[in-house]
Amino acid sequence: MSGPGHGAFLPGWPGGLAVDGLSAVLLVTLAAVLAAVLAFAAGEGYGARFHGLMLLFAAAMAVTVTATDLVLLLMGWEVMGAMSYALIGYEWSDARRVRSAGVAFLTTRAADTGLYAAAGFAVAGAHSLRLDDLAAAGTPWRDLIAAGLVVSALGKSAQLPFSFWLSRAMDGPSPVSALLHSATMVAAGAYLLMRVHPLLAATGWAATLVCWAGAVTALVLGAVALAQRDLKQLLAASTCSQIGFMVLGAGAGAVGGGTAQLVAHAAVKSLLFLCAGVWLGVLGTRRLDALQGAARRHRTVGAAFGAGALALAGVPPLSLWVTKDEVLAGVGGSPALLAVGLAASVLSAAYAAKALLAAFRPAGGGAFRVPFPQQAPLVVLAFAATVLGVLGVPPVADAWRRMLGVPDESGPDPWLIALSGVLAVVTVGSVMAVRRIPEPGWAVNWLWLESAASAGAVRPAFAAARALARFDERVVGRAAEAVVVRPAFAVARLLARFDDRVVHGAVQGVARGGQAVAGLAGRRVEFRVDGLVAAVGRAARGLGALARRPQTGQVHMYYAQAAVVLAVLVVVAVLVG
Repeated sequence: MSGPGHGAFLPGWPGGLAVDGLSAVLLVTLAAVLAAVLAFAAGEGYGARFHGLMLLFAAAMAVTVTATDLVLLLMGWEVMGAMSYALIGYEWSDARRVRSAGVAFLTTRAADTGLYAAAGFAVAGAHSLRLDDLAAAGTPWRDLIAAGLVVSALGKSAQLPFSFWLSRAMDGPSPVSALLHSATMVAAGAYLLMRVHPLLAATGWAATLVCWAGAVTALVLGAVALAQRDLKQLLAASTCSQIGFMVLGAGAGAVGGGTAQLVAHAAVKSLLFLCAGVWLGVLGTRRLDALQGAARRHRTVGAAFGAGALALAGVPPLSLWVTKDEVLAGVGGSPALLAVGLAASVLSAAYAAKALLAAFRPAGGGAFRVPFPQQAPLVVLAFAATVLGVLGVPPVADAWRRMLGVPDESGPDPWLIALSGVLAVVTVGSVMAVRRIPEPGWAVNWLWLESAASAGAVRPAFAAARALARFDERVVGRAAEAVVVRPAFAVARLLARFDDRVVHGAVQGVARGGQAVAGLAGRRVEFRVDGLVAAVGRAARGLGALARRPQTGQVHMYYAQAAVVLAVLVVVAVLVG
């Protein structure tokens, strides 16, 4: 990395801020998504405090992606986590939202200890904090550094086993979800793993671990998304799944594909969350069964959501179709990873189609009005979600890899591109076909996954997805709360009581002691001091009165006084001599 900010942040420890191809792509993506989200938030009436927190959030992400050493990376990483807490719990009067912000913050903070440990191991083993030098560390330091970075990155990106915190983050405002899930926070972990891929590859085990962590998260959280009945929760689980593809690419060395997936996903997911925010504001609900026909009640919002959902499904020629293939091209040497990745792609198409059908199913209700400042960002993001598939066109893809500094990476084979596109279209088409099967119980529960018509094949899959969702929420989430969140809150309450009763009591005791000393001084000491001052004043007045008596204004009296003084001086001189 090189750039104007390149230098030594700490004396004797080279590092600083710099921009290369990878960080430049992240900065442009961050700026574009941030502008769209803030424009939308302004249309919703959010004020200066909200925009200030969002700008700090984005600035921390900018520092993270341009840092060349672990010190500056930690600075941006920590500020980003703190701002996520403030934004998720933005409506601080709602206890549930504040609690959810605390769960998200404490979970990511627990994982962040890995980054601190990695910095310590880097000082001991690599004698450098520069990211480019970590792969050259000796054993066992190199393995310890990699382990710390992997844990921290997986926690930040909400990968298994840390995925549960992202669903709690859904209690925050929709613009926060749009930015947090697209170009900041969860993307930071995937970025870090792509940045340190040489270190992962040098260990011999970390790259494989990262590949499987991303692949399994993409598959499992895809199933969890499929089982959701809340639109924002579906999008949250899908974020974990889509980030899993980026993590898979980082482990497999498909940096070009992982970066393309990150950029395309940022446009798609910010678009979908903003559309969900519109419906939540107008209709007051996030439940899929209550959003029936919502996309038909406003053409611009409906069209934007449709474009985003089809892109999320991986339908050709939209963006996420080809970027997933760019990632999967890097795991061609492992049939098992490729199979898991393709299965996760099928699930992506299924849950995207589920959301699409919920929004477009014919239902009653009139049109509603959406302010232009909220419509304009949706149009821009929908256009980006549609056209970013151009990153997979061979000439563009080759230039993309050269810009990122990975010209030797290969693109996907034509059969893989065709297979993933066919799987996406067939999956969406199957959802449509099942949706149109007439059955008596449709009016009771219209969701296709739970229809009696699909009992033979779909219902077992749906049951498995529901079981995974319950496991992620009740087992993994509750275990993390028991191990991390509740102890942290207990310690916080203990420290609060210590502060209230001991520290505050000590301060109050000092204040009371000062008041007592002041009262004592006022009753006993001040009287004596005032008396002494008064006595000195009386003495001065008496001496003044004596000094005025000789001042008669008669000249012969002054001569007589002078003669007396002279005589006294002569006598003193004679006696002393």
